[in-house]
Amino acid sequence: MSSNAKVVLFNKPFQVLSQFTDADGRETLKDYIDVPGVYAAGRLDRDSEGLLVLTNDGKLQHKLANPKAKTSKTYWVQVEGIMDEKAMQALRDGVELKDGMTRPAKVKAMEAPSVWPRNPPVRFRQSIPTSWVEITITEGRNRQVRRMTANVGYPTLRLIRYRVGNWTIDGIDNGSYVHF
Repeated sequence: MSSNAKVVLFNKPFQVLSQFTDADGRETLKDYIDVPGVYAAGRLDRDSEGLLVLTNDGKLQHKLANPKAKTSKTYWVQVEGIMDEKAMQALRDGVELKDGMTRPAKVKAMEAPSVWPRNPPVRFRQSIPTSWVEITITEGRNRQVRRMTANVGYPTLRLIRYRVGNWTIDGIDNGSYVHF
């Protein structure tokens, strides 16, 4: 990173776009971040939450956003149903999506994390339990984690990006950011 590089770690709320402008008037980064000259290094879907890294450093932005750089990203994923070992192993081995095979992921079951309530809350179906898994990937295809869990029969209900590279959302409230 260059000496005048700025890095912003933002804990993106649900339904906020990973950009500073929107012609349709939806919530964007400008509603939360007042650090000039920084841009999102990669994307986080509007219906996903958690860590978004912003920077003014083009090399860092490219390293984090370029799939060839293989920066690992960890997601906490709430799925419909109790994901079994067979499904987790399939994700570890890589699954075939419409745009090709995924690289092997690191996957493990986890307890529900103590995180902020989502607004609006996830819709639950009383007859179907949910579970949480931690998934680490080194690519970042469009809606990849959601497509991977659906592929093995466990649709994603809530998706929180916990980590990008060595940065995490630890200590950053939802809707808040730190910068250095």
